[in-house]
Amino acid sequence: MISKCFSLYLHPQPHLSFPTNSINSKVPPTALTTKQTRPTLSHFLPSIFLHKRCSPFSPMASTKHIPSPKSDPLEPDPTLINDDLKPTRPDQRTFSGWEMASLWIGLVVGVPTYYLAGSLVDLGMAWWQGIATVVAANIILLVPLVLTGEPGTRYGLSFPVLARSSFGIYGANVPTLLRALVGCGWYGIETWIGGEAIYLLLPNSVKESAFSTNFIPWLGTSPLEFICFLSFWVVQLGIVWKGMEGIRALEKYSAPILIVLTSCLLTWAYVNAGGFGYMLSLSSRLSTSQFWALFFPSLTANISFWATLALNIPDFTRYAKSQKDQIIGQIGLPIFMGAFTFVGLAVTSSTKVIFGRIISSPIQLLGQIGGLTTMILAITGISLATITTNIAANVVAPANALVNLSPSAFTFRKGALLTALLGIAFQPWRLLKSSESFVYTWLVGYSALLGPIGGIVLVDYYLLKNTKLNIEDLYSLSPRGEYYYKGGYNLVAMAALITGILPIIPGLLNKVGVVDSVPKLFVGIYNNAWFFSFFLAGFLHWALSCLMTKQKPSSQITDPLFPTTN
Repeated sequence: MISKCFSLYLHPQPHLSFPTNSINSKVPPTALTTKQTRPTLSHFLPSIFLHKRCSPFSPMASTKHIPSPKSDPLEPDPTLINDDLKPTRPDQRTFSGWEMASLWIGLVVGVPTYYLAGSLVDLGMAWWQGIATVVAANIILLVPLVLTGEPGTRYGLSFPVLARSSFGIYGANVPTLLRALVGCGWYGIETWIGGEAIYLLLPNSVKESAFSTNFIPWLGTSPLEFICFLSFWVVQLGIVWKGMEGIRALEKYSAPILIVLTSCLLTWAYVNAGGFGYMLSLSSRLSTSQFWALFFPSLTANISFWATLALNIPDFTRYAKSQKDQIIGQIGLPIFMGAFTFVGLAVTSSTKVIFGRIISSPIQLLGQIGGLTTMILAITGISLATITTNIAANVVAPANALVNLSPSAFTFRKGALLTALLGIAFQPWRLLKSSESFVYTWLVGYSALLGPIGGIVLVDYYLLKNTKLNIEDLYSLSPRGEYYYKGGYNLVAMAALITGILPIIPGLLNKVGVVDSVPKLFVGIYNNAWFFSFFLAGFLHWALSCLMTKQKPSSQITDPLFPTTN
């Protein structure tokens, strides 16, 4: 029954498989077949998309094309496509396995990741338990990362276009904008952190000047701090302006520099502390039951850390040379996360021996070490670490979401510029100074709400569509298009999305302090939000889709070669 359901869903409307005006066609010439037609999307697709193994065209397709009086499904609608949304061509597939891995090195090496394992040790875990929890979370996340990245490499599609297949032509704007909002929030905060790093590492003579100490009430910060923020903002924008090729080059050449600088910091800590004896002595302060009560929420939090990027990873894998390259590059995630969280924990614990107190912030630590050389290396390292993380994680997704929202009004550059401007408009310095814990709790909690989107996209692509996509229908507004659903929205996916999110809301509101208390059931659901919402929404989408397909009257399926007449 299940296999039959899948089969029915894969081709619910057989007549939507597109024909081609082949020179081998034996159909006699008619007014319809001899009429010159405008170029279709297949003219823009590289030949690999016409290969039988991954072709979106059905072998049962007719050799005649009868255009719709209102919309020709063969023609990409100009409101759904531009150069940034087209499938990538073979000459654009430039990301090797190392370049995909370097992307993750650039993403992982940063200030937020530095704290991860140390925060778990502060909560009572042993040092190795904290690192193991981080690694376990990223091994789990590796599965949806690779699976979601596969259609990006196979079809050359960005995440917004892929989302059209499951949420509908217009419905795709819902998950992409949800992903974009959290990206914009983090972009502003990460940019402020980068600017603050430059400020803190400036000479004291500069920081003690009137230009730094004069607080401007309407601005909410000092002129010097704001200039450091804007300087960092401009540098990032200059890199983004070069497009994905600029981002690829940044990540590729920054990776070895970040590895060297991180190794230098670890070596410094080891030599000056006389080894890592203090870190190795950090044993667990938790009982068995307390450990497991902490482990699962911590696992969810660490999954949520990169859950946003697990959604829009096709934005990067569409540029991979092959599936092998994207998979090899992705495998680096848990390795790099484990290695860098070890560095963060080892260096932080060493400061207790070296300075007699714990210095958890890498920026403050580098300022404490002092020296011109250290200052230059510190500014270089922290700036590179923040830029590589911020651009890849928080610019690409919002920019592509805006392009998908209005291809005629936005390009990737314009979308990136608007994202950067929103980063200023959010005034992250006010957010962080007023309630830092609230911002981080809210943004991490919000990313957990994206679990249902991942579940729906993966179930739809692998179980319902069996990895076969009709590329031309992804750019068509024809009501007969495979992904037009109901007015451009897949109501089944929308219902599954809402159902997956609703049970998490009470726990989230309790976590951020909006409500004082909620039933323990909702607290447990929120502590495991990503798992709960991912599987609940995915299962509902599969079950309802099968049910709707089974109940669909066969009379609704007609062949356009034999149109009904009134």
